Amino acid sequence: MKSNSLRLKQGSRSRSATIPATASAPSSINRITVIPLRITQALGIAAAFLVLASVTGQLVKYLGGHDFVYGLVRLFYVDYENTVPSFFSASLLLMAAFLLALIATLKQAAHATYRFQWALLSCTFLFMAIDEAASIHEMLIGPMRGLLGQEASGIFFFAWVIPGIAVAMIFGLSYLRFLLHLPFKTRWNIVLAATLYLGGAIGMELIGGRYADVHGMENLTYSMAATVEESLEMAGVIVFISALLHYIADNYHEIRIQLDSAQTPAQALVPKH
Repeated sequence: MKSNSLRLKQGSRSRSATIPATASAPSSINRITVIPLRITQALGIAAAFLVLASVTGQLVKYLGGHDFVYGLVRLFYVDYENTVPSFFSASLLLMAAFLLALIATLKQAAHATYRFQWALLSCTFLFMAIDEAASIHEMLIGPMRGLLGQEASGIFFFAWVIPGIAVAMIFGLSYLRFLLHLPFKTRWNIVLAATLYLGGAIGMELIGGRYADVHGMENLTYSMAATVEESLEMAGVIVFISALLHYIADNYHEIRIQLDSAQTPAQALVPKH
């Protein structure tokens, strides 16, 4: 039975991640250099392309009268589930969860004060990624409308925003001390990311809910409001990912991941039954 161990090490100021596959493998193959700015630019370009594709599709649908076009209109609309933009948004959140988990692991190894907060953030973003793919938060709309009755209209048409606002406020207040301990650049980039994301997820959802309550959701104006909402969410997560990448680069410089097999070469030759 094979047993592997994972070890994380801080290295020199070279900003790279080294993943040795075998002891004899060339170091030039094993070294992967990560440049935060290039990753952020790539994610931004991908997001801009998807938003442009969504807007184009909605214009074709409502101005040109073609709501199918080989399925591409629906496939690239940012406000629908099981589409390319929804997959991309979920992937962004998963990437953020991974980076947070990496930082939490490094903090745990150093017995840092806020290691639990990093780990909880990672779990939160993992849940957000699942929610983005499965739209779990929309399951709250029915029960909340049942509680609010006729009050579930106007800006509260999408009634999930009420518990959403409460959770965001509680979470934000509980993380205030954690936020203040971060380096200035990281802190304000995270504040910017949260402002963009919540401005889309909650702010534009309130505006879109008010419009949808009066005019419905199948029109160009609502689709443009939904596009702004999803664009802000993607922008917020990309800014957050950028902040995390720069935080890792500034504080750890080089991270080496080494996988060591616990078995000896002789053991490796023993056949399995």
